[in-house]
Amino acid sequence: MSPLRPALAAVVLTLATATATAPPAHAATPAVTVEDGRTQPVFSYADAVREHVYVESTVDSDLDGALDKVRVDIIRPKESGPGLKVPVIIDESPYYDNSGRGNEAERKVYDAAGNVTKFPLFYDNYFVPRGYAVLNVDMLGTTRSDGCPDIGGKADVLGGKAVIDWLNGRARATRADGGPAVADWTTGKAAMIGKSYDGTLANAVAATGVDGLKTIVPISAISSWYKYQRSNGVIYNYDYASWLANYVDTDPEAKCQAVRDRMDAEDGDDTGNYNAFWAERDYLKGLLGDASKVRASVFAVHTVNDLNVKPDNFSTWWKALAERGVPRKIWVGQTQHVDPFDFEGRRGLWVDTLHRWFDYWLHGVRNGILQEPRADVEVGPAQWISQRDWPAPFAIKASLRPAADGSLGLRPAAKDSTATFTDVALSENDMVADVGTANPGRVAFTTGELPLDLRLSGTPTADLRVKLDKPTANLTALLVDFGESARVDWRRGQGITTLTEEDCWGESTAADDGCYRKVVTNVATRPLEVVARGWIDVQNRDSLSEAAPLPAGTYGKVKWLTLPQDYTFRKGHRIGLVIAGTDATYSEESGTGATVTVDLAKSSVVVPFVLGTPLTDMPQDKARFHGPDRVELPQPEAKFQFF
Repeated sequence: MSPLRPALAAVVLTLATATATAPPAHAATPAVTVEDGRTQPVFSYADAVREHVYVESTVDSDLDGALDKVRVDIIRPKESGPGLKVPVIIDESPYYDNSGRGNEAERKVYDAAGNVTKFPLFYDNYFVPRGYAVLNVDMLGTTRSDGCPDIGGKADVLGGKAVIDWLNGRARATRADGGPAVADWTTGKAAMIGKSYDGTLANAVAATGVDGLKTIVPISAISSWYKYQRSNGVIYNYDYASWLANYVDTDPEAKCQAVRDRMDAEDGDDTGNYNAFWAERDYLKGLLGDASKVRASVFAVHTVNDLNVKPDNFSTWWKALAERGVPRKIWVGQTQHVDPFDFEGRRGLWVDTLHRWFDYWLHGVRNGILQEPRADVEVGPAQWISQRDWPAPFAIKASLRPAADGSLGLRPAAKDSTATFTDVALSENDMVADVGTANPGRVAFTTGELPLDLRLSGTPTADLRVKLDKPTANLTALLVDFGESARVDWRRGQGITTLTEEDCWGESTAADDGCYRKVVTNVATRPLEVVARGWIDVQNRDSLSEAAPLPAGTYGKVKWLTLPQDYTFRKGHRIGLVIAGTDATYSEESGTGATVTVDLAKSSVVVPFVLGTPLTDMPQDKARFHGPDRVELPQPEAKFQFF
């Protein structure tokens, strides 16, 4: 148990020494306490109310003739009620009874009455004593909720929305005995938070524009399920939605088989095109909602090496929010699919920043959180900087051009220069191996040694002119750093190693402690690193929803965005561009066997660079590329051969 704060101890001492015959005339009204711009832990976690309700949704996903009910497990201060209304932090998840939540895979634990005694993660331990309710919501079709999961679709989205509506008196709920449940203990102000699928649900519900959702904290979250399972027509996994639905649904398999069969029939795996199935699951601009409807502020967290929920899910969402002036904040890390609670050396800062963010949006505490730099960016293993936005505001776009001699620079290749390869399925390792040696499945180009550090911040663009001898081919573009260096090893353990030592965040009970094992970042010294990746099916070069084969023997422009990155190429390293066919590391597709001819004189990769050291956020807007081969720095004004 945590020691009593001095002010609280004084109150306890005063009550202990008062005589039994002289009680206070009026009990003090419980109230949230704020000090130093933060709510304080003045409510008992051990004595908190633990209860559950079933919120009626607006969907019947399992087609049983009754509207699905969403199971909501609640923990809130004992004092909360009509006399003290508290805001709500929601983690809606499909994983509470299968894979669990967090680095330690915590699951819900129930008592004999069916109430949760152990809430996964630290949110309940930390925030309930500070005057919040925490709700762990079972996504429809999972754990103890009704219905069938439809993987980003109508049931997923409207189930979570119904919970926000109930908190604000717009939806009905019942208790286990069937009696009505009214949320008379809440202000109606709600936040949604979570990693992966949980954060995806936060994005989805926010995109409906539901009133009462004040902020979301999507961590490694999907904004478009098409982007999660497609890249410009290239399929990552076949029939993924039905597989995931079966994984998260722990009911008897046959109950939701019809829903899974429907998803398989509608997902368009035969073409890879964007269709109505994916539009329903698109929160940027889809059928159920879009970024233009978002009323909530957004504190996004993602890592640039997350190749589960690939980082174009956050970069496109972030850009859409910025265009609409949504209040926002972001952390951009270097590990893989990792929660910021497990960023090395950042746990205390994360908890405090999240605390202040919630205090501002849910309790109205004026703590200056919006006056601070908008972006925190990891620029090396456990090395972070703060800057006013992401990508780096002063990035300069440079067009790197391949040449017939295998070089990569700012000067266009000679007219009629070409390079040829065959679209076969190659692993990424094979694509980048021995780049100085001919490989029929790829072509490769490299710069000379860099004369200074160059930080990539943002999204490179592959811009190629190609012809094929077949109607289509899959194309892969890889931007590679060649040079021995210690880098975040995101391939091993998602980029972190879990230690045995713990630290604690919030109050604890015998059933639910707030203590978690510490982590360190994995680092490995390697001779190269694939920095940015991008894929496209040539027949989707003009449209994701309508395929247009490229006439055989005819050149066509194929331009697309790679995945975003924030990475520093070190002085003395070389930058490489690899162009290949089907990427067997990330796609289940087979190569088409097409011969691909690249017009080098009209092909390039455009890269947003920040010049100089990455450890400061220096204004670089006066730097300009001069060319074709030089760059001029603001200070000193020296010119040098660039590539």
